[in-house]
Order: sequence, then C-alpha cells, then structure tokens
Amino acid sequence: MFLNPHFAELQENYLFATIANKVSAYTAAHPENKIIRMGIGDVTQPLVPAVIEAMHKAVDEMAKKETFHGYAPDHGYPFLREAIRGYYAQHGVEVSASEIFVGDGAKSDVGNIVDLFSDENTVLIPDPVYPVYVDTNVMAGRKISYLDATEENGFLAMPDENVHADIVYLCSPNNPTGAVYSREQLQTWVDYALANNAVILYDTAYEAFISDADLPHSIFEIPGAKKCAIEFCSFSKTAGFTGVRCGYTVICDELVSGGVQVNRLWARRQSTKFNGVNYITQRGAEAVFTEEGMKQVRGVIALYRKNAEVMVDTFREIGVWFTGGEHSPYIWHKVPDGMTSWEFFDYLLQKAEVVGTPGSGFGKNGEGYFRLTAFGTLENTAAAMERIKRLLRAR
Repeated sequence: MFLNPHFAELQENYLFATIANKVSAYTAAHPENKIIRMGIGDVTQPLVPAVIEAMHKAVDEMAKKETFHGYAPDHGYPFLREAIRGYYAQHGVEVSASEIFVGDGAKSDVGNIVDLFSDENTVLIPDPVYPVYVDTNVMAGRKISYLDATEENGFLAMPDENVHADIVYLCSPNNPTGAVYSREQLQTWVDYALANNAVILYDTAYEAFISDADLPHSIFEIPGAKKCAIEFCSFSKTAGFTGVRCGYTVICDELVSGGVQVNRLWARRQSTKFNGVNYITQRGAEAVFTEEGMKQVRGVIALYRKNAEVMVDTFREIGVWFTGGEHSPYIWHKVPDGMTSWEFFDYLLQKAEVVGTPGSGFGKNGEGYFRLTAFGTLENTAAAMERIKRLLRAR
C-alpha cells in the first residue's frame, strides 16, 4: 500500500478547522463570555417560507407509495434544472437544462471538477484565494502558479500575457476579498483563456449579493465564455442552504477539448462518483426561483447587506482601509500597526471577543489583512463593530 504523497504537501489543518480549535479553546477557558463569530461564512437566517413549504410538501410525497422518489437523477431533477435555466435567462444568458448539473454545493463541484483534467495541466490561481482551489490541485500534484491580487490592483488580479496556464480559477464576488470583476475585466480573462486554450473555473457563489446592473452575475454574460469557462454556483449563500447543501455547475456544449465536449465527461464522472441530491432538497431549491421565493430570498440578502453597511461605515469612520461589503457579504480590511493576520486574530479574540479569519490563511498576499463576514444578526454585527471600534481607537 502506498499513500498519495501529495497529501503531505498540504497544511496540517484546513484553515477553518484551525480557527474552530482556537475558538473552542478560548470558549472553554471563558465559558461565561459572549463571543461574536464573524469568521466562517455561515448564514444565520432560517430558510425562507417558500422553501420550507416546498420541502414539507416533498416530505409528504415521500410518505406515499404513489409519489415516493428513490434515487435522484445523477444530474438533477428536470424541474430544478429548468428553474435554474430560467434564472439564467433573467440575466440574459441562454443555457439549456442539459448543460446544468445539480450538486451538493459549489465546494464539492469545485473540488471534484479537477477529475476531468490531466495532472500535467498548469494551474493559475490568484492569491489570496479560497483554500479549496489550491488544496485540491496540491492533492493531485499539479503545478500551481500564483497571480498577485493586491491592494494596488483592488485585489482583482488580471492576466499576464507572458504567463501560460491551462486552468484558471476566478471567484467573483471574491472570497475572501469581496472584490467584483467588471464586464471589461472578465472579457480580458475570456480573451486570455481563448488565446491559451485554457479553461476558466468560475466560482460565482456570491452572485446574489451583486446590486449593480453593470456588474455581471455570470461569466456567460461575456462573449466567448461558453467556449472556455465552467461556472459554479450555490444555494448556500443565495438562499441559506448551508445546512441543506445544494448547488449547480454549468458546462456549455461549446466547451470542447480534443473534439470532446467537456460536459459529457462531467456527466460521466457524476454518474460514477455521485449519487445525486435528494428529492426534498431539490424541491426546496426549485422554490427559490419562484416569484415568491425570490422575493423572500432577496429580503434575507437585504438583511445581510444591512450588516455589511454597518461594517463599511465603521471602517470608514475609524479610517481603516478595506474592500468588499458593497456587492459581497465580506469585508477585507487591513490589519493595524504591522501585526500579522494571526496575531490580529488572537488580539481580536482575546480583547474584543470577536472572531474573524486571518488573511494569511488565503495565501501570502493575504498577510496583513483580515476577513469579516456579514452573515450574523444586525444586533451582533453592530455590537462587534462597537467592540472593534473601541479596540482599534485605543491603540
């Protein structure tokens, strides 16, 4: 027996596991204190009534022989794939239901998509970045090149024509920085991918937070993208499905390599290694795209946006540089006084009892920065911002 040697190249603990361990240790030592958690991007509002009603109905169906559903279709029930197709059409994007693949979340699909590609491919990943992009390619032993996303370029890395890549990861609105690519910037990336015969793996899990009509919700709004991009989205942040798990991947028929349609390979992969998302969850996801469901979901997102406004106002008031917060549930701010990201994490936890995420956990360019999420309650967000304001003003 031989183990995969590339697992030894990973950091010992996943970023958020390390955070959880630190918080658990502090909580055990101070059980009477109230910690406000703004680290992991988990939602706090319940599923909206339209979703709950649809899921209850689906549960009742599962209790009757005539309406019981067993194994789900590998690629998603037709009713949900059609609902997703309709959602794309609202943004002016025409995709067919057969190009949409329902999965159990963007994280899973982003991690598993690499099964389709040779280990000889060169991967280009902006830094800082969501750790899953890096770790899944480290596990496969692929060569990874990093593209600098910095304060100078607004944490929106752009292609270097002198650097060739076969696989490019992009996330917009970005996790962790909250920055959003414009149409012109995405067109530059699409042109780069087409010129290099590369594929863009585009994570748009936070697209529902975009409020500017000039900013794209999907890379497929960009001419040429269907020939060079795969898009991932999730119901977790759109509709609070973090405790339910559902997402979707879109691979258009135009994406072809060596005469093979890539979506055919993904369909084959999913049929072999994935059992599909259960019927109850998919009925709940379908309800998100109804008129009433969208109205209710947008109401919840408005609550998180209000939290983000409170955070934005606080950092502006105390004069700390930040990005995000406007079209994203994340604030990415500069760490004060030359502290490292992890030093600031400990300082914030111990002095203000607020939990965030150290920027260095997202890559070398994240050092000196810190991520806070807007997925709490308004009461907790306001309280956390007051604690941070007092702490930083006292330094």
